[in-house]
Amino acid sequence: MLKRIFDTVVSGLVLLAVWPVILLAAIVTKVVSPGPPFYLAKRVGKGGEVFEMYKLRSMHFARDSGAAITAPGDARVFPFGRFVRKTKIDELPQFWNVLIGDMSIVGPRPEDPQIVADHYTGWMQETLETRPGITSPGAVVGYLEGDGYLLGDDVERAYAANLLPKKLMIELEYLRRASFRKDIGVIYQTALAIAVTAINR
Repeated sequence: MLKRIFDTVVSGLVLLAVWPVILLAAIVTKVVSPGPPFYLAKRVGKGGEVFEMYKLRSMHFARDSGAAITAPGDARVFPFGRFVRKTKIDELPQFWNVLIGDMSIVGPRPEDPQIVADHYTGWMQETLETRPGITSPGAVVGYLEGDGYLLGDDVERAYAANLLPKKLMIELEYLRRASFRKDIGVIYQTALAIAVTAINR
């Protein structure tokens, strides 16, 4: 109950604070790349239910979006899209998902339904027993180390074989020891990780 109250209050306050940033980024996206400024990504949430996760679009609009995983230097990402991805501005609309109850601020990052169907083994399914989050300990590892695991021509296979198991093991460890205090620590670590990646990339 405390976690849900925290999620609701904080997500509402964040949306009030950052809506001008979201609006400006949406306008720029619309100008520099034809198509809708927002992207509704299908993701697997609590209990295996599929929901639509709100993001600012960072890739060129296409009917066939291609691979579910974005490779380093992916040609589908336009220049302004690289900026919003690097700074995580593209993730800000997800606070709406938190406000309406699809997500939590801290929880295992939700995956594409095809990734879950093709690559989740039994123990990985445990991460679907709680609301997914905007950030998580596994997401922090992904921010800092993820690109190094996505090598080769088949980026989805590389992700499933090299990064996904590591992230989900970290998520399970978090879930088994989760607490409000640890969530605050994850938020702090996320802010540091975003700052580091924004400076270094």
